[in-house]
Amino acid sequence: MPPSDPRQYFPPPGEPGRFPFSSAVLAGNTLYLSGHIGVDLAANKVPEDVKDEIRLMMDGFQQTILNSGFSMNELVYVQIFCSDVALFSTFNGVYRTYFSEPFPARAFLGSGPLLFGAHFEIQGIAVHK
Repeated sequence: MPPSDPRQYFPPPGEPGRFPFSSAVLAGNTLYLSGHIGVDLAANKVPEDVKDEIRLMMDGFQQTILNSGFSMNELVYVQIFCSDVALFSTFNGVYRTYFSEPFPARAFLGSGPLLFGAHFEIQGIAVHK
């Protein structure tokens, strides 16, 4: 990265250098958030209870947003990957507790298997108001 690069990079949680990506990148007033899953990094596994997995994922996602100087209400777009779309209602029940209206635009996509056996992965874009 050149020294004149105006972007800011926010590392993923855990050990430095463990993952070859940034949790978020700030370019101008726009924050691009990498995929987050609900995995316990110490154990390298997702919780047994799917609602606990969703909360762990959303807590990590929210923490990345806050650590980047943004808030959840600055999200403009969220994309969810789900390995079992039958969990759509369960997901929405937990997801909505992290937002107030107006909600960001969102895509909920069925996917194949996700890392660590996760059921969900979330990524997003936020813009400073």
